[in-house]
Amino acid sequence: MNISQPYGHTFITLLFALLAGVAVALVVWLFSRALATVPSDDRRYKDPPPLGFRLAWWPITWVGHFILSRVSAARLSSLQLKLRQAGLEYRISPVQFLASRLVAGLAMALIATWIVGSMGSRPGLDVYLEAALVALLLGWMYPLLWLNDRLKARKKEMLRSLPFFLDIITLCVEAGLNMQGAINQAVLKGPKGGMRDEFQRVLRDIRAGKGRAASLRDMAERLLEPSVTNFVTAVIQAEQMGMNLGPVLRAQADQRRIERFHRAEKLAMQAPVKMLMPLILFIFPCTFIVLFFPIVMKFMHSGI
Repeated sequence: MNISQPYGHTFITLLFALLAGVAVALVVWLFSRALATVPSDDRRYKDPPPLGFRLAWWPITWVGHFILSRVSAARLSSLQLKLRQAGLEYRISPVQFLASRLVAGLAMALIATWIVGSMGSRPGLDVYLEAALVALLLGWMYPLLWLNDRLKARKKEMLRSLPFFLDIITLCVEAGLNMQGAINQAVLKGPKGGMRDEFQRVLRDIRAGKGRAASLRDMAERLLEPSVTNFVTAVIQAEQMGMNLGPVLRAQADQRRIERFHRAEKLAMQAPVKMLMPLILFIFPCTFIVLFFPIVMKFMHSGI
């Protein structure tokens, strides 16, 4: 009986376990060394990121650091413009937004793979790959769709609340306050939203030492809205020409309110056209089924 054979198998098993442990420890050490090179994000002068970004902030920060050198300046500039229009300029950076798309795609791919694997049947490798690719694409696209929806909602909310803010500024200027004091009162009394945040940023820039005209121009450049641009241009021209701001602001408020009414009328006129397709696809077939079903059943029972 050969006694040394079991000991040989045990030695080989221990050797493989030792090598696997060393390999895992080496991978962990290299991973920790790479993460140690990621600088800490100083957010003392920034607003908190959105909830979805806060839940995965560490992976987003790490991925953003490593992909920074591989993203073109033109793409970063276009993303910075979108984030500025969405009110996220001081919440997340363009690189962090791109990193969130990668993290979301990988997370969705892992979740899809786990769901496929947890099914009763044993799918093949092609099923895993298809599910992972579809989930990766959905996760990659979701942050961009979220940003576009936020842009549209913020634009709609700002255009709706702009006449109210202009009314408050007009009343305060006609009551004797200067432009900065009127904007301050509009921020204190106005409803929460994007327009209030933008006026609050104008006040913050003025208190930091920037001129009032330059602060208003920066707001117009951030928003790129014709209504806001017209308001800023009218105020700056009135101040440069020494005109009374009261009538100018009153005319701007009336014009913005008229534009809001026109947008509402346009949406009301578009509603019947938008309802035509659901009517044809869903409501009309159900109506015809309800009307003709008794007739068809009567003919069938009568033997015709």
